[in-house]
Amino acid sequence: MSVLRRYSEKRDLLLPTPGSHAFFLSDLGRPPEVSAVRRTFYELSYRAGLRQKPINRGPRLHDFRHRFAVQTMIQWYRAGQDVQSRLPVLSTYLGHAHVSDTYWYLSHCPELMEWAVRRLESQWEVQP
Repeated sequence: MSVLRRYSEKRDLLLPTPGSHAFFLSDLGRPPEVSAVRRTFYELSYRAGLRQKPINRGPRLHDFRHRFAVQTMIQWYRAGQDVQSRLPVLSTYLGHAHVSDTYWYLSHCPELMEWAVRRLESQWEVQP
């Protein structure tokens, strides 16, 4: 059984009528406060040796979002999928108002840029 499934079963037993439809809930049945989540992440990453004091040195929660977006696009490229047509799905999932906001990931990741160039070159007939 997955950890998330066990969590949801335990949550549902402890909070049979939660005050939110969010997956993760506080003891009060509401989504946890963002500041509390950040503090917990900072503390856990410090204990794990990923962060040093001062607290602003080390991984950030937002880094997971960036990694998810980049890895998703790389997987699509490797699978030969049409990334251009799938990008609006990723943009929506990330909560971007415009697909152009998601293109930022392409320009800041060399591997993604290489995949995009390869795809473009394969569509053009290159003359020596």
